[in-house]
Amino acid sequence: MSKLSKWILAIILIASIVCEMPTISAKGETIIINTKSLNVRSGPGLTYPVTGSMKQGERAEVLSTSGDWHEIRFGSSTGWIASWLVVSEAAKEQAPMTAVSKVNALNIRTEPSLSAAVIGQMNAGETAVMTGRQGEWVSIVKNGMDGWVHTDYITEIQQREHGQAETAEKPEVKNSEQFTVSVDALNVRKGPSLSSKKVGLIRKGESFPVETIDGNWIRLTLDKKSSGWVYSFHGTLEAETITNGKSVAGDKKVTVLTNGTNIRSSATTSSSIITRANAGEKLTVIGEEGDWYTVSLSSGETAFIAKWVVSTGDVALAQHTDEQKKTARVPGTLKGLTIVVDAGHGGNDRGTTGMQGTDEKLLTLMTAELLSAKLKAAGANVVMTRESDTYVSLRKRVAVSQQTAADAFVSIHYDANPDTSITGFTTYYTHSNQKSLASSINEGLASTISLRNRGAQPANFLVLRENRQNSVLIELGFLSNPSEERILTTEMFREQASHGIYQGLLDHFDLN
Repeated sequence: MSKLSKWILAIILIASIVCEMPTISAKGETIIINTKSLNVRSGPGLTYPVTGSMKQGERAEVLSTSGDWHEIRFGSSTGWIASWLVVSEAAKEQAPMTAVSKVNALNIRTEPSLSAAVIGQMNAGETAVMTGRQGEWVSIVKNGMDGWVHTDYITEIQQREHGQAETAEKPEVKNSEQFTVSVDALNVRKGPSLSSKKVGLIRKGESFPVETIDGNWIRLTLDKKSSGWVYSFHGTLEAETITNGKSVAGDKKVTVLTNGTNIRSSATTSSSIITRANAGEKLTVIGEEGDWYTVSLSSGETAFIAKWVVSTGDVALAQHTDEQKKTARVPGTLKGLTIVVDAGHGGNDRGTTGMQGTDEKLLTLMTAELLSAKLKAAGANVVMTRESDTYVSLRKRVAVSQQTAADAFVSIHYDANPDTSITGFTTYYTHSNQKSLASSINEGLASTISLRNRGAQPANFLVLRENRQNSVLIELGFLSNPSEERILTTEMFREQASHGIYQGLLDHFDLN
């Protein structure tokens, strides 16, 4: 190429860059970081180099905006951050905040730590008043109890906004609450203290009216003549309402996740189909039988519906019952994509146990949470099949993937083998259309972790076999190998592994 040609090409490139520079306008407002960790970049896009990072709760001044990006000043530095991961300080301070649980069985803890005692739970859609913040935790008051919940599992809204949303007439509340014992035996004490005298003993499954709540202690009416205090950690609170003068616990309802869902004559997939229901329809539950709900139909008939095809969380369902229009993905990002992150096992399903006692179910959840944060930072809509130590059936995991029309379903596991010398990570797929995604993620992992690469392999896992969406299952190493277990349980490994999966997803969608 001649010198003249090179000069002409350089001028064209410079002109194109100048012409494409977006118009930006100074904002002058203060914003608050609303995610665990947020990268600060040298320009308005995920392709620009990372020049720093900010943590949740930190503040910065907005200098200008460019599309979905803010140019900010933080400390003595400037840079660019994604606008969808921050909130305006002015808007946040207009009214007190309410925490709305995004999941069922969200643990309320005594301290801002996963190792702190659980004193209660919130179900999807339930609210609590926010009273403070510490890192990734917020302090709340619910039913008179002070506690802490993790910000990953709540939505923060202004109390005024929430109050406007709750315009429907509420049922009259009687006796405020019922307390049901969840441990085999629970001491009842004279006062709200472990040093207080024991006045009785109540047993698992028994329910008593609540007289008052004092912090983490509850005073119960035991009978007509006596009452006593119990620690709230050892049971659950349930509201009791009045309908037409009768005291009831409130009908439990489930919501159908997909169109054409079968409702059957008995609790088995081989029984006859009575009728079909579509996404969004609500059914009243009158009982349970294994993995099935017994429901009452409008015709008065009793029928059965599988637990894995319905949702009990109104908030989670509201996000997905209507088909959503997907926005075009921006190259180099995951914006516009829905990714389901599946933390393997949970609840009474511990998964494998390592040579040093490591439970797989806990490692998968910690890895899934870290991966979720990275995907959200890249603009993805992330749905987790479980966000706490709870059991979720395999078919329910598949239902979540299909009901959200996931662009990718990533199931995270850790491996085991009777031969303790076996090591390495493996990425599995079942159907041929899943192979490309599996290969990309496997290559992404190989670039970030130093374990033996066992490659992308075919396997017959239910969450892959029954899944209509593009899906993979990753075994991130062998807990049965003592040396590898020590590596797998480190925070550094989870950071590297989650970044490798993120990189693999990015590469896959850039190529396809």
